[in-house]
Amino acid sequence: MSKRVVLSLVLVLMCVSSAAAQATVFIVRHAERADMAAHGAAATMTPDPDLSDAGRARAESLATLLKDAQITAIFATQYKRTQQTAAPMAKAAGLQVTILHSDDVAGLIEKLKATAGNALVIGHSGSVPKVVAALGVQAPVTLAEDDYDNLFIVTREATPRMLRLHYR
Repeated sequence: MSKRVVLSLVLVLMCVSSAAAQATVFIVRHAERADMAAHGAAATMTPDPDLSDAGRARAESLATLLKDAQITAIFATQYKRTQQTAAPMAKAAGLQVTILHSDDVAGLIEKLKATAGNALVIGHSGSVPKVVAALGVQAPVTLAEDDYDNLFIVTREATPRMLRLHYR
């Protein structure tokens, strides 16, 4: 079996197994920034860059990966890169992306608690660990500045469970 098929099966099983208890939250960092691709990590970055070609491809890959995950809500920050990462999934699922300020983790958690069904959250290297922790996951999460392939799957239960996967 290919890695993509195995990953899809894992996602479906987690969604089905958690449907009886609570919903699942899929959390990713935005895809690759155009300013990083053009200039490298040491370059001066712009405050609100678009996605690079690789970033757009990763966003499409995310939508394909989660197409059967029964996403009912999508959350992104005020920045273009998170909204562009969310766009293919939103289009595929026929959903509007809810925009929240990148520093409003508490507001995001309240919206997630009020969401019936599975949700996708697109954040940043600094906010993704905060969101995972705010959902009650005890294991610390860190992301390097060049980590774009992490997919955190958190089941919202009395004791939240997290699975960390990587996608292309």
